[in-house]
Amino acid sequence: QVQLVESGGGLVQPGGSLRLSCAASGRIFFIIAMGWYRQAPGKQRDLVATIARDGRPNYADSVKGRFTIARDNAKNTVYLQMNSLKPEDTAVYYCNADVERVPGQLDNYWGQGTQVTVSS
Repeated sequence: QVQLVESGGGLVQPGGSLRLSCAASGRIFFIIAMGWYRQAPGKQRDLVATIARDGRPNYADSVKGRFTIARDNAKNTVYLQMNSLKPEDTAVYYCNADVERVPGQLDNYWGQGTQVTVSS
C-alpha cells in the first residue's frame, strides 16, 4: 500500500503565504505525477496544480502567478508554495499521486487532506 501524508495547512490572513508538503511512503517503484487538488464546502474537488516527474508543472488559472508546485523525487515529496492568498483559496487541500508500486501497475492515491483557511 501507499500512503500520502500532507502537512502545512492552517489559518492565514489575506495576502499571506503557506507552504504545503506531501510525502509518499510505502511500496513505491516509481511516482509518475504528483499534484494538489482542493475542495471548498459544498463544491466539487478541483485541480490546483500538478507536476510531472521531469518537473513540468500545470496550474489552474485561478492560482497561476501565486502558487508554485515543486517535487523532490529522492524524497517522494511534493510541495505547494501558496503566496498572495485570498479568501476564495479557503478549502481542504488534497495531495494526489500516480504511483507504480511494481513495474507496469499504475494506481492513483489520495492523501487525507489538510485545511487551509484564509481569513482576517
